[in-house]
Amino acid sequence: MSADRPTLPPVRLHSDAELARDALSAPLFARAARLARWAEAGVPVGVGGELLEERLADAVDHLGLAGDEDGAGYAAEAWQLAVDTGLVEIEETEETEEPEEGAESAGDGDELPEAATGTAAPGEELSLLASGSPQDILDIWLGGMETVLADAVAPDLSDIADQIAEGGELDLDAIDWNPEEEAELLDGILGNLYLLTALNEDPAQAVPLPALAASMIVPDDMDEPTDDILEEVSEAMMRLDDQFRVLQPIGLVDYQPVDEALIEELDEDGATVRPAEPLEDEDVSRYGMVRLTPLGVYAVRARMLDAGVDAPAVGDLTDKGADVLLDALPDYPEPLAQAESEQWLAARTPVDAARDLLSAARGDDEDGPRRRLACQQTLSLAGAQAEPALREVLDDGQLGGLARVWLAERGAADIPEPSQDMIFWLTVDTIAAQLGAAEADEESAAELRGLVEGVVGQHNGFFDAAWRVDHPATSDVLEAMGRLHPDKKTAKEARKAAFKARSRQGG
Repeated sequence: MSADRPTLPPVRLHSDAELARDALSAPLFARAARLARWAEAGVPVGVGGELLEERLADAVDHLGLAGDEDGAGYAAEAWQLAVDTGLVEIEETEETEEPEEGAESAGDGDELPEAATGTAAPGEELSLLASGSPQDILDIWLGGMETVLADAVAPDLSDIADQIAEGGELDLDAIDWNPEEEAELLDGILGNLYLLTALNEDPAQAVPLPALAASMIVPDDMDEPTDDILEEVSEAMMRLDDQFRVLQPIGLVDYQPVDEALIEELDEDGATVRPAEPLEDEDVSRYGMVRLTPLGVYAVRARMLDAGVDAPAVGDLTDKGADVLLDALPDYPEPLAQAESEQWLAARTPVDAARDLLSAARGDDEDGPRRRLACQQTLSLAGAQAEPALREVLDDGQLGGLARVWLAERGAADIPEPSQDMIFWLTVDTIAAQLGAAEADEESAAELRGLVEGVVGQHNGFFDAAWRVDHPATSDVLEAMGRLHPDKKTAKEARKAAFKARSRQGG
């Protein structure tokens, strides 16, 4: 495998227009936009741009959250997002005016009224939500998403609220919080979720929270997790449960939270108040299920690209040459390889596309067989107008066989009979193209085993002729056939032929 091949499988992205609609409908982002429009007449704010108590109540009413016990929290989060993304802008008050003589003042023991330090009004970014391009909207949403990610890894300060209220300094050691480690862990979790989404034939399938937490904690070479490891997984699950609850409103994930009945409740002294309910029905979904939304896939990929990670998406190769396409396709899952090929072909005329593919497929290098197999699979999607290009290579030693297969599959007339050498060369090339996948995947190994049995069964004295095939991979292919064929006698013949081929090639 080439060193520059992508380390991540490709993903299929929704269109920018679809993603922008998803962003605008994400609950937290939608509330932020509503509050930004609500601020048109100007809203007095405190230090940092936060809403003063009275105006926060107005914001709750404006969002229709007055009946929700968490309404004030939702409104405050949405307002802060509007500030962070530029949907609202703050103009600070230059000078605080002294109260007029005789004005009412707070008596002894009364709280002083909150003082406004600035005025908020709609920002320039707000207009882009209505008149900007889908990419403009996504750029604003991505900025807000970064804010929410930072909130997701922030510590729970409830235990030291009194200390802060009394003017004490924030002691990170006291709350056992390392911002870099927390951010790195969440990045790793989102990366694993992205990888599982890319590899899954159904990207909408959710992942159980225990499996996701274990993917970051349990060592790959550990057959049976220890009690300590399981405790770490359990702690990570609870942390992720909190974080995914924060990430869902911005539209990054779809999350089914952990069933609270399964969580043991303790009092301040650590005594059990309510024991955890046993999981009797083996319904692992009660431990939480999560998936990246299409918007989440887009966002995590964007962050990976910013970090210098090669994270391909279907359509990336449309404007690339046939050589780049054929080099990448063998590493793509079959459905995405087909989708990529279809887009690449659609951007070209059939005959030009076929000529480019056939030219790029040539070569005696180690990756040549994989390129030719990818070429054959891509050409299977080309229309009949590509026929002239296939007929041009009928006499080509490396391409003539696959050209005949393509023409025969379409019922073309006047297809010249291939020579025996061409048949055997194509057979060796086809098996060579699949050796790498067979070594890494049992399903591919089973398919190749069936191909080997079929080839040997169709040709009497196959190995007597095969060792003479002038192909760089002949000895490797024959050796692999010896390992794969279930019949011991046939396997022995394959190994003998491999020895002859190696001797002939001077290896």
